[in-house]
Amino acid sequence: MTTTRKRYSPQFKAKVAVEAIRGERTINEIAGHFGVHPIQVSQWKRAALEVLPEAFQDGRPKRDPSEEGEKQALYEEIGRLKVELDWTKKKAALFD
Repeated sequence: MTTTRKRYSPQFKAKVAVEAIRGERTINEIAGHFGVHPIQVSQWKRAALEVLPEAFQDGRPKRDPSEEGEKQALYEEIGRLKVELDWTKKKAALFD
């Protein structure tokens, strides 16, 4: 007899973990209500508590140092092209 493994969505796991974090009901009550094993509820709660502090870190996106170098190189290229364009326009005006 083959049994298939149950897969729960991240939303469902989060819902169960939040319920466990609230602490209004026991782990066994939560497990019975949602139809999962109490150990699974505890694991989801632990996983949620581990990543929760990261949610409250600085909300600004982290800048990659390589992006700064890339950005600087692009600005330099734009400057060079602008100088070349200005020079070309100046020379073209002499021939008109």
